[in-house]
Amino acid sequence: MSLPTYPSGTVRTLLETEHVSEATRAALESRLDAPTTYEPQFLAPETYALLEAVAGRLFPQPDRPEQPISLAPAVDQRLLEGRADGWRYDALPPDREAMRMGLGGIQEIAHSLYQADFLALQDIQQNAVLQALASGRPPGDTWLTLDAGRFFEELLAELTETYYAHPLAQEEIGYVGMADLPAWSKIGLNEREAREPQPKN
Repeated sequence: MSLPTYPSGTVRTLLETEHVSEATRAALESRLDAPTTYEPQFLAPETYALLEAVAGRLFPQPDRPEQPISLAPAVDQRLLEGRADGWRYDALPPDREAMRMGLGGIQEIAHSLYQADFLALQDIQQNAVLQALASGRPPGDTWLTLDAGRFFEELLAELTETYYAHPLAQEEIGYVGMADLPAWSKIGLNEREAREPQPKN
């Protein structure tokens, strides 16, 4: 079953209306206007490049070959600032340590399976590395002390949150929850506010 698609520009048009608060508009516009290049501030350049590649396999964006939504910068910035959810699995170390260990562990899986760095692998091989990680029982010494399943769960969750916090991703799914002024009044089954987009199919 194919998912409905929504007209291009839906979210961007709404951002210019009175339905979006100033604070929300500023946050979303900053994501739209984010620089296309980014120098890592916390992770080492080679580790950051690995994170970018992993994010690219978990969230491939073939419809945006020239300018995909960048996910790695938000992760690097969060780690730099020490922001967290306020909790973590007791099977995982603090976020900064977990990210460094986990990304290093992904390299170990790549070398174990293909005797090469993750970035040197073909897409299908990179997918196999990440599938091994997601299985919870990948090869590599790192995973003797770091819970692979929990690390993958946390990494995927953060990348998912980052992706769908971007206006272009919200536009893909017709999400307009940010346009909450003055309020939502049509909340019944199949009811739709005038500002909500109509799917194209």
